[in-house]
Amino acid sequence: MKSFKNVLVITALICLTLITDLSLGGNGDRAGQAGVTELLINPWARSSGWGGINISGSRGVEAMFLNVAGMPFTQRTEISFTHTKWLKGSDINLNAAGFVQKLGEASSLGISIMAMDFGDIQKTTVDQPEGGLGYFSPQFFNISASYAKAFSQSIYGGVTFKILTQSIADVKASGFAFDAGIQYVTGWNEAKDNLKFGITLKNIGSPMKFTGDGLSFRGDPPVDATYLMTIEQRSEKFELPSLVAIGASYDWQLAEAHKLTWAFAFYSNSFTNDQYGLGVEYSFKKLFSVRGGYTYEKKITKAEETMTASKGLSGGVSVDVPLGKEKNKFFGIDYSYRTTEFFDGTHSFGIRFTL
Repeated sequence: MKSFKNVLVITALICLTLITDLSLGGNGDRAGQAGVTELLINPWARSSGWGGINISGSRGVEAMFLNVAGMPFTQRTEISFTHTKWLKGSDINLNAAGFVQKLGEASSLGISIMAMDFGDIQKTTVDQPEGGLGYFSPQFFNISASYAKAFSQSIYGGVTFKILTQSIADVKASGFAFDAGIQYVTGWNEAKDNLKFGITLKNIGSPMKFTGDGLSFRGDPPVDATYLMTIEQRSEKFELPSLVAIGASYDWQLAEAHKLTWAFAFYSNSFTNDQYGLGVEYSFKKLFSVRGGYTYEKKITKAEETMTASKGLSGGVSVDVPLGKEKNKFFGIDYSYRTTEFFDGTHSFGIRFTL
């Protein structure tokens, strides 16, 4: 009976993936037609170390980005902060903070914030292309609230609601989106939950549109007159970068204190190429782990034709220090590096508190 249930769940996951892939399948011809593309950037240091491919085994705060269904695995409380130097050399920074709290035996609640810092940009006009008009600072800010629950010892699910804002000088766009995810945990025998599957639907929401005084200007009326009039330009709506991701992972226990985890993920993007990721992580107890991965998409190896700044390779390391004599309480430090084509890579530094 249990074997039949396992097969049924796996089949349902595969069918759901095929259906959503047909409706949201990657299309390179639509690249650049979506907005809020920062939703595709993994702001967390631990999971980005192997390309964000751990869709089936994401846990804690970082599960809110990868697959919210992994939140119920949080023991009690987890707090995480990450600073990312995005495409080093571009002077773009990302800051992320998250909090997950266990609610009862089966559910968890989480909140996360991600903000992009572009620095100060000098104002210019057609008449004054050299500037001298002051500076402005673009603001990209997203806040998420997540809820997830364990429906059984094998099936976990959750949903995330996101408020999205982008603004520059006198122009702003706001919107909302949601993610939903499922994880299925099984194993080859009763003692091992070492085989995992996951699927998540991300960035589903209403189109956004820029509005504000920055889209208007003072100009001459269409007929001869002695006055100026304010002319307002209308901004076209843009879609969110929705996607479907499916993943699988397998934990290989080398010895009592040593574990090797293999993971695979497929991303079906609505507005750009589909992506395939493969990675591995080695961990020693709960104290040390090192990971690496490769994410492939069409033409990624051709610098003249690629549609991404990434080269696909990524790597990372984590160190966890126990807090006192109590079990399952740690202070963690994470670092990841993602290779890029035209910049000096992307570096992420993070700290975690598991309480």
